[in-house]
Amino acid sequence: MTSLTDDIFSQLSGPALQQISQQLGTGQTQTTGAVAAALPLLIGALGRNASQPQGAEALFGALGRDHSGAAGMGLGDILGAVLGGTQSRQTDGLGQLGHIFGGRQQAAVSGLGQATGLGSDKAQMLLKILAPIVMAYLAKQVFGGGQAQAGGAPSAGALGAILGQEGRQVQQQGGLGGGLLGAVLDQDGDGDLDFNDMLKAGMGMLGGRR
Repeated sequence: MTSLTDDIFSQLSGPALQQISQQLGTGQTQTTGAVAAALPLLIGALGRNASQPQGAEALFGALGRDHSGAAGMGLGDILGAVLGGTQSRQTDGLGQLGHIFGGRQQAAVSGLGQATGLGSDKAQMLLKILAPIVMAYLAKQVFGGGQAQAGGAPSAGALGAILGQEGRQVQQQGGLGGGLLGAVLDQDGDGDLDFNDMLKAGMGMLGGRR
């Protein structure tokens, strides 16, 4: 079974990844590795939020309110709207990051920047680009894709189940994405992130990405 992260990543390969590279001003290899680390971080954080009933309800409401129109759009279309500067709640990546990470947003940005070599500014830019894409993808899964085609009615519970399964896969697969997710979300709150062990485990995977 293909994970949500792998599915989004495959849809962003090719021209879409080149567009992100140009926006960040980074090479294709670094961008590929950074996207591969950022996607499980975003989806894992959403999964943590949706693991609580009120969190799942809030996310389900946001997807229905701001992103259900994306059900008929491709991820490349969403990317084009984001990079083109279209102003809407659907493309407001910075606002979405605030909801996804809450008080851990700066830790997520700093951690991704350190782990991928992007630095904080470009890491935040990447997360702002990817957040609307991830939200649109989830809306498509819930309202116009996987759940709907499988005959299940869209619900907060179904969304929570999808994200819960994905979160478990991210943690089981480990690598840079899983290690970064744990470092950001499981830290003791003192603001000090120790990425040394995670980097030793994950940078080899990044270097081997094509």
